[in-house]
Amino acid sequence: MKSKMSITILVSVIMLAVALLMLFPFMLMVVTSFKTMGEIQSPTFSFIPHKWMFQNYVLAMSKGDWLRYFYNSFVITVITVVASLVLNSMAGYAFARLRFPGRDILFFSVLIGIMVPSQVTMIPTFLMMKKFPLTGGNDLFGAGGVGLINSYAGLIFPFVAGSFGIFLCRQFFLTFPRALDEAAQIDGASTLRVFYQIYLPLSKPVLATLGIFKTTATWNDYMWPLIMTNSEQMRTVQLGLTMFRGETSVEWNLLMAATTLVVLPLMLLFLFAQKYFVQGIVTTGLKA
Repeated sequence: MKSKMSITILVSVIMLAVALLMLFPFMLMVVTSFKTMGEIQSPTFSFIPHKWMFQNYVLAMSKGDWLRYFYNSFVITVITVVASLVLNSMAGYAFARLRFPGRDILFFSVLIGIMVPSQVTMIPTFLMMKKFPLTGGNDLFGAGGVGLINSYAGLIFPFVAGSFGIFLCRQFFLTFPRALDEAAQIDGASTLRVFYQIYLPLSKPVLATLGIFKTTATWNDYMWPLIMTNSEQMRTVQLGLTMFRGETSVEWNLLMAATTLVVLPLMLLFLFAQKYFVQGIVTTGLKA
């Protein structure tokens, strides 16, 4: 009995140490946001600020149109995540529960998509957005204008679906017994009705998991908005953070203050959906 208790205490101490190690960069970011530049550049390190500079947050938000940056990121993230959940869940359901010619070949193609780095498809995707027909001054053949460059659609369309999301949903839907489909068919339910009324309500864990992954990826995306936007009005929060970096110096206190506010929505999302996230990781057989 004592040995089991000792093992439990040891495991708890190790887990606490690992948790503190993981939280240290976040805590360092927060305390740095309250320091002065003189204290940050001081040769002697101090974790706790000598003087708490709460006005750093006011100064950080006064540099640039941050309301617009947050609005842009919010709109892009919400639309991308909602569309992704709908499309990926439907595709995953089709691959898991329906039988149709070429299903395995199509799913194999989806798996190949997981292995292709995003850097490989970035230029072709940009050209597709630029030459999108009948948008941004383009004609029917995609010439003459800028297409979807510097628009919400250009920032959203390439990411509304993805190989990983389809794979994740498929693995989840495979965990249900085949008898569930047979019972629904006996009751006369159509395939679409079975999906929306039976499987979708049971899919909260996997949808929460996919939603967190997709939200984090979209909210934190820097490269694609940098390529696709060229105006102040279309900047996202990640592009807004670059204004604190000059050619010769970085305003670390203001940068950390702005970064803290940018990270805060993701932290709240994870805390709210943590229960479903853990369930999704367990039921899909993936490792966090």
